[in-house]
Amino acid sequence: MAGVSSYGRFTHAVIRGIPESFGKGAAGEAEGGSSDSGPQAEVDLSKAQRQYGVLAGALRQKLGLQLIEIPPDPQLPQSWRIEDMAVIQGDTALLTRPSAAHRHGEAEALRQVLSELKMRLVEVTDEGATLDGSDVLFTGREFFIGISSRTNHKGAEVVADTFRDFAVSTVPVSGDRPLKSFCSMGGPDTIVVGGSEGAKRALKTMGQLTDHHYDILSVPDDAAANCLYVRGGSKVDYLLHRTADEYPESAAAFQKLTDYTLLPTACSEAAKLGGGLSSFCLLINRKPEI
Repeated sequence: MAGVSSYGRFTHAVIRGIPESFGKGAAGEAEGGSSDSGPQAEVDLSKAQRQYGVLAGALRQKLGLQLIEIPPDPQLPQSWRIEDMAVIQGDTALLTRPSAAHRHGEAEALRQVLSELKMRLVEVTDEGATLDGSDVLFTGREFFIGISSRTNHKGAEVVADTFRDFAVSTVPVSGDRPLKSFCSMGGPDTIVVGGSEGAKRALKTMGQLTDHHYDILSVPDDAAANCLYVRGGSKVDYLLHRTADEYPESAAAFQKLTDYTLLPTACSEAAKLGGGLSSFCLLINRKPEI
């Protein structure tokens, strides 16, 4: 099937800086959403910016990706969550429609970047549709779409219509968490999933909706299940995951991936706002034009 052989291979990473308004909502309120430490946890702006810088450095220097950084915008306090704004596969980028209307302005700068990369742009035009990229799990074979407070069935239908070469299945997600807050891909055929009952229910549903067998790596902590897999040169498998300081038991579980180059990466400040490692970037595979 298209996409499987190249799964995990990327050339570019698009990221967006941490603004001075980090942790503030549209009107100065604290950002909503579930978090590692509860929605009232106080964030450390300087620490968040340092952690962002470490992640950016790993993407560029260790993974060898061409890094495209969109400057932070203090008027868009949640714009660092760039994953929410697009679903990208191949040369197609679907610009999403987050459920939070005040976030719609985040798409403009990203649209310009994707246009410069000569991506085929598709946009959600149905005003009744909501779609957050953090609810979209692409396995290389198919899409699983979390149906949550952020993404509805109409949004999932847009994904299915845009990426017609792939099966698209919907997975109910309870509460205010997106699908990728407790699961992600740890390789071409490996799903990493957290230990909560909600995560287990979602995984069971996914198993009932697919004909493909996926290996499962279970980690005790839901937030630690959000990681970034990249296949580098010479078929080296890289996995960015949360650090042992943050989640010691989950970090130990990743040691089972003995053929991987593991890159522990802290994300504690963004996690206080419900973010994960994948929140910070959009990974793209663009071959040079001849």
